[in-house]
Amino acid sequence: MNLPRKSQRVPVHGVLLLDKPAGMSSTQALAKAKWLLNAQKAGHTGTLDPFATGLLPLCFGEATKFAQDLLDADKTYDAVVHLGVTTTTGDTEGEVVESRPVEVSIQQIELVLAQFCGPIRQVPPMYSALKRDGKPLYEYARQGVTLEREARSVIIHQLDLLSYDAPMLRLRVACSKGTYIRVLGEDIGKALGCGAHLKALRRTGVGSLSLDDAVALDDLAALGECRSNALKPLDALLSTLPTIELHDELARRFMCGQRLSLIKEAHTTLLKDTETRVKVTDICGRLLGVATLSLESLLTAERLVSSVDRDDNILPKR
Repeated sequence: MNLPRKSQRVPVHGVLLLDKPAGMSSTQALAKAKWLLNAQKAGHTGTLDPFATGLLPLCFGEATKFAQDLLDADKTYDAVVHLGVTTTTGDTEGEVVESRPVEVSIQQIELVLAQFCGPIRQVPPMYSALKRDGKPLYEYARQGVTLEREARSVIIHQLDLLSYDAPMLRLRVACSKGTYIRVLGEDIGKALGCGAHLKALRRTGVGSLSLDDAVALDDLAALGECRSNALKPLDALLSTLPTIELHDELARRFMCGQRLSLIKEAHTTLLKDTETRVKVTDICGRLLGVATLSLESLLTAERLVSSVDRDDNILPKR
């Protein structure tokens, strides 16, 4: 994608919930959003295939430090599976390999879907970005080479049948990180005895973030000079973590990387394990960073924001 030049980029900090359009890679979508916001630093939190649409959280500036939390988060998708047709890629972008008649009932579909709920094993597709000897698998696949791949464990938390209008099967999938919906669609087709490929895919949720709060690129462009208003605060990526609030002196010491000994009784309800990850803020509710809290109430910094200047816009007030 050729984007026109813009003025010198500026520091931009926050999270953009983007509704990625079809036909654009995640990297292209990030580049367009970065250009529209004139931002210096940006990154995404996991990719969507070019044909897929939906929620693509983008991190800018200081928010990039906390992107790993979304990479590890559960995902939710609406998918359309085309029964009876298999393709080279497992989705609509590949060439048709085989077509078979579709003679399955809703009852058969529901029985098969039940088999894929819970922990399952998936073999990663050849058309994927996983690397072997430093080269993505899709490069081997384009050369007609098929390599052995080890099955991986993933979890399908929820698999709902939304509708069935043969040969199209609409599903809602809530799953763990690393799940290939293309492979799930293919495996469902195999179990039904007719084969299948993924016709369409729309991501509706990443962790606690929802597509309902996302903005399209065209709508972002239309905001003009107010585009930064579309950004969520830094801690939008950390909404599931319990919060610890530090007063001025403790906040200063925390930002210097010191391990803090807190009053144990005050934080007992936050502890979930021997160590609990927590979000740390100052008394104004501005994000200071992420830390671990031990059973002994020792607070150890994990990642810190780079500035707590009360006059800058890095740390949003609540």
